Amino acid sequence: MKTSDKIPTGKLNRAGKILKTGLKVGKNYASHYGAKLLQVDVDKDDLDEKNAADIMQSLLELKGSGLKVAQMLSMEKSFLPKAYVDQFSLAQFSVPALSAPLVKKTFRQYLGKNPEDLFDEFDYEASFAASIGQVHQASLDGRRLAVKIQYPGVAESISSDLAMLKPMASKILRLELDDAEKYFQEVEHKLLEETDYELELESSQKITAACAIDDAYVFPVYYPELSSKRIITMDWVDGIHLPEYAASDISQEQRNHIGQKIWDLFMYQMHELKFVHADPHPGNLLITPDDKICMLDFGCMKDIPEEFFAPFLALTAPGCLDDAAAFEAHLYELDMLLEEDGPEEKAFYYEQFHEVLSLLLQPYQSDSWDFSDKSFFDEISQTGERIAKQTLLSKYKMNRGSEHFIYINRTFFGLYQLMHLLGAEINVHYPR
Repeated sequence: MKTSDKIPTGKLNRAGKILKTGLKVGKNYASHYGAKLLQVDVDKDDLDEKNAADIMQSLLELKGSGLKVAQMLSMEKSFLPKAYVDQFSLAQFSVPALSAPLVKKTFRQYLGKNPEDLFDEFDYEASFAASIGQVHQASLDGRRLAVKIQYPGVAESISSDLAMLKPMASKILRLELDDAEKYFQEVEHKLLEETDYELELESSQKITAACAIDDAYVFPVYYPELSSKRIITMDWVDGIHLPEYAASDISQEQRNHIGQKIWDLFMYQMHELKFVHADPHPGNLLITPDDKICMLDFGCMKDIPEEFFAPFLALTAPGCLDDAAAFEAHLYELDMLLEEDGPEEKAFYYEQFHEVLSLLLQPYQSDSWDFSDKSFFDEISQTGERIAKQTLLSKYKMNRGSEHFIYINRTFFGLYQLMHLLGAEINVHYPR
């Protein structure tokens, strides 16, 4: 595995790197539109590919919040250009790991000793490396352990990194920058939580105890005495990640069973605990050799306030989309329609949200839904692109929706993609 010997940690160094990337992106745009003015045949996909590659290269070097946002965006296959999805997907599995000297330095700083002084065995080659940290195998007193180490400087640079990345992120997401602050604040708040490994340890112990509801699920045991603000130690769980499991020779019955159990676990957290794992990408789920499901990485947890959850849940009820008055009321409760909207603006957004939700909530209109149907996802993608262009060209520029949608949408879109990856047919209703 490729390793990093140095990560920019100072605000000025990181800002300089982001600024340099922004200038590259600006140059790509200038070349593209300059060629168009000269009536040279140019392809918008080529521009997206150049920009996505330049941005991703910078984020891989910096790691941290920008790379985490890229990972989040890679799950939005319906609303991002393909070039960005392809590049940002690298944030899930293809991040260069810290070198051994940096690993030792982190251990000495946060646990006061080198790894070999704490464990019987410690593998300095990381097993996995992601946006915020990496995982190593270790052993102690006959126990196989997984040790997660956070990259240096990540937590301290979140606010400054996001401030520098806002203009690029707004352009990619087609957000009005001046009106998008509540969304960036929500992301910043969750990332600050996600880099606090003491908080993650507490959340992990809380959620795994609460989710011991079925022998279909297994969770690692966590070890506070071998953990700190930037290091977490837990049991190593044998298993394969969901993409590898989905590509293996398993029956449709197994696909449906595993898919249903994964969905039910997330829904239990959402409906019963109001505290849900909001990072359902394939790297956070393992399937054990005896076909049990292991959920990992509880750094990104979302508390769901009742004032948001009630109208959100109501939208999924069969018949809600056909009840114009009830549907409109829920749009106001969720900040998708605003009291200051004039008649034309209200009609514009009402129609858009009705069309999008009628499509996205199709699985809730029947007893079961076959997520292997590629046409469903193609239609979501095509509808998303078309409506994004309509909104971009519209005179109505205000961003819409509660800030809670960022992580709730991430959870549901992530689950849709996991079910599609498995090719599972499941019942999405809770309780069943």
